[in-house]
Amino acid sequence: MHIHILGICGTFMGGLAALAREAGHKVTGCDAGVYPPMSDQLRALGIELIEGFGADQLALQPDVFVVGNVVSRARLADGSPKFPLMEAILDAGLPYTSGPQWLAEQVLQGRHVLAVAGTHGKTTTTSMLAWILESAGQQPGFLIGGVPLNFGVSARLGATQRPRAGEGPLGHSPLFVIEADEYDTAFFDKRSKFVHYRPRTAVLNNLEFDHADIFDDLAAIERQFHHLVRTVPPSGRVVINGLEESLTRVLHAGCWSQVSSFGAAVSDFSAQGDPQAFDVLHQGEAVARVQWGLTGVHNQLNALASIAAAHHVGVPVQQAAQALADFQNVKRRMELRGTVGNIAVYDDFAHHPTALRTTLDGLRRSLGPDARILAVFEPRSNTMKLGAMKSQLPWALEPANLVFCHTAGLDWDAAQALAPLGVGPGQRAQTAADIGTLVNQVLQAAQPGDHIVCMSNGGFGGVHERLLHSLPKQ
Repeated sequence: MHIHILGICGTFMGGLAALAREAGHKVTGCDAGVYPPMSDQLRALGIELIEGFGADQLALQPDVFVVGNVVSRARLADGSPKFPLMEAILDAGLPYTSGPQWLAEQVLQGRHVLAVAGTHGKTTTTSMLAWILESAGQQPGFLIGGVPLNFGVSARLGATQRPRAGEGPLGHSPLFVIEADEYDTAFFDKRSKFVHYRPRTAVLNNLEFDHADIFDDLAAIERQFHHLVRTVPPSGRVVINGLEESLTRVLHAGCWSQVSSFGAAVSDFSAQGDPQAFDVLHQGEAVARVQWGLTGVHNQLNALASIAAAHHVGVPVQQAAQALADFQNVKRRMELRGTVGNIAVYDDFAHHPTALRTTLDGLRRSLGPDARILAVFEPRSNTMKLGAMKSQLPWALEPANLVFCHTAGLDWDAAQALAPLGVGPGQRAQTAADIGTLVNQVLQAAQPGDHIVCMSNGGFGGVHERLLHSLPKQ
């Protein structure tokens, strides 16, 4: 069929486009303000990208329009629709569906789905799990909200039949690993995306309040997570972080499947040792060892989650741990973009306060107490723009020596929120309303031996390239 995707450059919709293209469908799509890596990946696949959401795209006459959750019925200041194409689709009575529903019906049907949910670490854990299964010879399909460096693409269909059959009547069904997002599906379907995926292995990695634009409180998100638990079959397995009270509440609301826990000392899977080199304990007994290049307790927990999920489909713990030794992480997850004049510049996707803190904690732990860390960040997610978590920012950024905040688009005072750190020239924190000023602030403060970590869930105005270009000239 010919599908036309509205909002094609989002990580999820872009991955869906790649899967549809691989499955033999004709794929076109549109979006506003496209930026890498997704735009590059789509063009490399020969997928036509149209800028904007003009109603003239009806002329493409696709079999179905697949609508991303960026699309809404919103109106501009002059009263005209923000997404004229969507209005035209509705007026003409043309067929449309959401990305998650199209995926469930056209790709996931008949596969053993392993879904990774959680506030943090979804992309990394999904990538780890896909790599473990690949290393075990299972050729899994996957759809990941980022680009795992081991694969170089964010999505693929994988084998049509499981190369190494597992137990039970569905042991031959191919494996598919998916990042399971709790954000809503589309403007016409306010359920979380992951409710569509019907996993047989569901990973509940962690659960905190996030997405303040669509959820009123933590209990509202817990309810969606329980909707996911309700879809797991009796022979399926829920892999749960035993350290999270919120997830304990989710499970206590009812669970009808096998449960495997990780993280806590009494869990089925736990770790002993430093996050960069640790023993994996299965039911209290050391059975494997992970030695790798990743840092931070959060990644140690991500590793346990992926090992436990792979165990459900027959991958021995020892084999999974060996695979993780070769895991190269995900693009934009503490990715070293370059080193100039002995100053390292990293790119990281962190945007929630807990993610900022764990990223900086992990780097601090690996570098030691004497290294200088410069945190450059923008509160870009909808939750952060609303200021719902601004009070947590001083705690989140505490491991950094210096902090630089991009304040464009905020309707709250970032300098006031960061005041406990000390704000202003020569102080620990500085703010800037534009990228140029922000770059100059960092350049004036940087010294040989520094580690500059740029943190955003968007393109961040190309701040990494601008720093790497300007550092040698200072």
